[in-house]
Amino acid sequence: MKIGFIGLGNMGAPMAANLAAAGHEVMGYDTAAPAPAGVSAAASAAQAAQDADVVVTMLPNGQILRLVAEQIIPAMKPGAVLCDCSTVDVDSARAVAQQAHDAGLGALDAPVSGGIGGAQGGTLTFMVGGDAQAFTTVEPLLAIMGQKTVHCGDAGAGQAAKICNNMILGATMHVTCEAFALADKLGLDRQKMFDVVSTSSGYSWSMNAYCPAPGVGPTSPADNDYQPGFAAELMLKDLKLALAAADSVGASVPMGDKARQLYEDFVENHDGKGRDFSAILPYLSPKA
Repeated sequence: MKIGFIGLGNMGAPMAANLAAAGHEVMGYDTAAPAPAGVSAAASAAQAAQDADVVVTMLPNGQILRLVAEQIIPAMKPGAVLCDCSTVDVDSARAVAQQAHDAGLGALDAPVSGGIGGAQGGTLTFMVGGDAQAFTTVEPLLAIMGQKTVHCGDAGAGQAAKICNNMILGATMHVTCEAFALADKLGLDRQKMFDVVSTSSGYSWSMNAYCPAPGVGPTSPADNDYQPGFAAELMLKDLKLALAAADSVGASVPMGDKARQLYEDFVENHDGKGRDFSAILPYLSPKA
C-alpha cells in the first residue's frame, strides 16, 4: 500500500518506520524532522499525499491539522483515506472529516495511547472515529503500528475516547504520586507500598504499568530520570482538551478540572515542562 505520512516527530517517525518495515511504500514529510529509515522524504505535505492510498497525520494540535488538511486534501486521489492520529479537539476532527468527505475521501480520527515506547514497539492503542469502510481500509495499517484498535463510532468519537481516557490517566497519576509522597512521610517503604497497592483496590495503570517511583515495579520513565515517555505538557494539553469538550456539552468534570490545574502549576511553575508526567512524584517528595 502507498502511504503518505505527515508529522515525523517523536511519535510519527517510529510509526512511519514500522509501516515501511512491514513492506509498505511510505513517503513522509515534516517541517523539521528527517525521514526515518525506510521512509522516502517528500518536499511538501501535498507531495507526500499525492497518489497515496492512505495519508496518516501526526500533528501537534487542531489548528495545525486544519492547515495541513487544506494542503493535502486537494492533492489526494479520489477514494483515498485521511487517517489523523493526532490528539486534537473534537470540533477540528469533525471539521476535517467533513472536508475530506466533501472531496470524495474517507476520513478517520485515530488518536493513540501508549507514548513513545508504544510507537517504537508497535504496541499503541488506537481509538478510531469515522465510517466503517474507511476503517476497514486502514485497520491493517493500525495493526502494524499498534496492538489494539477500537472503532468507537462516527467522526470525532476517537478523539472523544482519547480525551476521556487521558482525563482519567492525569487524575490517577497525580493521586498515585501523592500516595507515594504520603507513604514517604509516614515512613512506609516504597516497594512495600507498591506490593500492597498493585494487588489491592488501589490498582491502576499508573501504579502497575507506569509506576512513578524509580526502582519499583516495571521499568518506567522514573528509572530514566523522568525523561518523557509522555511529557507533562502533553498531559496538560489533553486535560485542557477534555475541559473544553466538557464545557461545550455542559458536562461536570470537577476532578478533571483539578487535575488540569495541578498539571498546569507543575508545567508552568515547577520546571515540569520537558519531563515525564510522572515527575510529579519528585516534585511532591524529592526522595533519593
